[in-house]
Amino acid sequence: MAKYTVVDKGECIACGSCGATAPEIFDFDGEGLAEVIFGGDNNKGVTEISADLEEVLTEAAEGCPTECIKIADKAFA
Repeated sequence: MAKYTVVDKGECIACGSCGATAPEIFDFDGEGLAEVIFGGDNNKGVTEISADLEEVLTEAAEGCPTECIKIADKAFA
């Protein structure tokens, strides 16, 4: 099943855990907060995460200390 992800930047503390776990999916924006970069998503939550990255996506979300990484079965927008 398709997975989509987005970072709630209001909750992000820029710890870098997600980028260390899944650098193909997450990076920092110009303000130093995490965002979804996979497929040029720009943290919109509309790009389907490829099946081969779903495991690291889940690991990144579970490792986020503020639980700001959201995962859904359909696009966020």
